[in-house]
Amino acid sequence: MTSVVLRLALAETGYPALRSLPERVEVLLESLNAPPRLAAHLRAVHDVAWQLADWVQQHYDAARFDRTAMLFGAATHDIGKTIHPNELSGPGSAHEQAGYELLLAQGFENSSARFARTHGSWTEADIGVEDLLVSLADKIWKAKRVPELEQLVVQHLSAVGGQQSWQVFMTLDDELDRIAADADQRLAFQAKYPVAA
Repeated sequence: MTSVVLRLALAETGYPALRSLPERVEVLLESLNAPPRLAAHLRAVHDVAWQLADWVQQHYDAARFDRTAMLFGAATHDIGKTIHPNELSGPGSAHEQAGYELLLAQGFENSSARFARTHGSWTEADIGVEDLLVSLADKIWKAKRVPELEQLVVQHLSAVGGQQSWQVFMTLDDELDRIAADADQRLAFQAKYPVAA
């Protein structure tokens, strides 16, 4: 049975208003009786990923990427924390492989499940722009800047967009600053939900 608090974490609009997770992700979280804090975190990262996807499409329309897969990846990237709930309030990466395996076991394709595995390791050989954007959303939602990750995004966008890297960086930097400005509200939204299911 889904807890009332989990249902609230999935439905409350928050400030700033956060988009809902895809319905199939909500169903999955409810079936796993996920911790409410995890649902709140996934909503915050998913919302930021949506903003990043809009920004890429507006400024770099030559950058072809699977928006649906990327948004699903943002909505499920930490799903392994249902298995490793201690990593909701402390460090750890065991949830990454566990989340990938959990999604595969739930019938999701590798192309959807991979984000659970790749969101913390963006330098692997098989990383695409969708993976980079999920990783970036997972950092900037709380105003954390990771220069190495941002540089990988810049390299990809400058290669397909025909701009110099510094031009792409300036545009990306402005967008990340804009998104980061609401980090305190997203952090407060997440913090009001308990870690325990």
